[in-house]
Amino acid sequence: MFKKKILNLIKKNKIFTIISKLSDKLNYKTYIIGGFTRNIFINKKNKIFDIDIVTTGDSYILAKNFTNILSIKKIFVFKRFKTVIVNYNNINIEFVSTRKEYYNLYNNKPYVKKLNNINEDQKRRDFTINTIAINLNKKNFCKIIDPFNGIRDINKKIIKTPINPDKIYYDDPLRMIRAIRFATQLNFKISKKSLKSIKKNKYRLRIISIERINIEFNKIILSNKPSKGIKLMYKLGFLNMYLPELLDLNKVKIINGFTYKNNFKHTLKVIDKISKYSNNLWLKWATLLHDIGKPVSKKFDNKKGWTFYNHEIIGSNMINYIFYKLKLPIKKNIEYIKTIIKYSNISNILINKEVKVSTIRKFIYKIGYNNIKDLLLLSKCDITTSNYKLKKEKEKNIKKLYNNIKTINSKDNINNIKLYINGNFIMKYFNIPQSKIIGIIKSKIKKHIIEGKINNTFKDSINLMKILGKKIIKKYDKKKNKK
Repeated sequence: MFKKKILNLIKKNKIFTIISKLSDKLNYKTYIIGGFTRNIFINKKNKIFDIDIVTTGDSYILAKNFTNILSIKKIFVFKRFKTVIVNYNNINIEFVSTRKEYYNLYNNKPYVKKLNNINEDQKRRDFTINTIAINLNKKNFCKIIDPFNGIRDINKKIIKTPINPDKIYYDDPLRMIRAIRFATQLNFKISKKSLKSIKKNKYRLRIISIERINIEFNKIILSNKPSKGIKLMYKLGFLNMYLPELLDLNKVKIINGFTYKNNFKHTLKVIDKISKYSNNLWLKWATLLHDIGKPVSKKFDNKKGWTFYNHEIIGSNMINYIFYKLKLPIKKNIEYIKTIIKYSNISNILINKEVKVSTIRKFIYKIGYNNIKDLLLLSKCDITTSNYKLKKEKEKNIKKLYNNIKTINSKDNINNIKLYINGNFIMKYFNIPQSKIIGIIKSKIKKHIIEGKINNTFKDSINLMKILGKKIIKKYDKKKNKK
């Protein structure tokens, strides 16, 4: 069954047919290995983004011949690792020579020794599911080489190392987080030997750069059920090293019979729920951190019990430090995440029937219409009550609020308001030079439009300009005379 499937996949693909012919011409033994082969046996039908090619010959010569045939000009060479990366039709093809790796105590970058043996190369790989190789040479075309029973472990849904796990995790400690990531993405279990070894070698993770850990963690939270990976990180002691702020949510106190929900468990429920609707990485980060202000804001009141006043604002203010510490991209996404967290409870306020249209208009302007859908999705997923009737009522109110916001915004496009009068018009009308007065008048007009006090028309704008302009100029002149 798999032989036929592999033959169909490889014969139809131009990349493999070219590499196959080149390998025979150069007298190299060449194989497909890694994620591409793993996904064949898992029966994943994902779009191809990466292909790993391993050869007993010179990876550079093979890659160079390949690029010459397809007229590819750019290649990326990593001599130390005997690796060449080529991009063709948005597919990254990695050419690697069969090799053995040697590691030292303080560095996860190996010394590499060239070998002519595919089995030795398979030994150095992280997990059995990634060791399965498929021959590309004409003589043994599509023959499967699986000395470590990777196919069996795929069928058993288990993450195992091809050799002693202590060596695998000690040599490259990032593999411990990768084990968690694969277990999460594929819904597999990590073998008992691996779990034991990970606990033993977890201290080694300190030699890995935070950026490399971020790549793996992002893949965990982008999975269909991120809670699985986060729980594993907690169980194995990595969460305390990577994101201790999340662990602070895993504490519950009881005073005078008053208690509160475990916000760590609640957060995991919410991120799993939101994963059913969205694969936006930064919305998932906002979801993960939306309650981190609660441990700081927590107070006990003898009458009310536990309160968490302003926890959204406190949590939002913590993001800069967390992102700086984790070296996550601050410029690109931080304002979005802070906004989502800061206003994560706003739907409960706006659902109130007595809320004015002007309040909703201000909300649209402040948050940004494009962010509102994500914000209300978080509000919906944040409902984890077991009371079915209450849950449905809240979800209905959030949907009603979103439709209301859409209707209000469709009239004026609040985030892109264009005034009918400009600075030159104001200067000519009042016969005044360019000054900060112009900006004040324009912002006041805009504020009135946002709040729905006037329509965004030339007539309404000029009438308001006449009233406001005189007052602002008079006030400004008084201040100037005093000086």
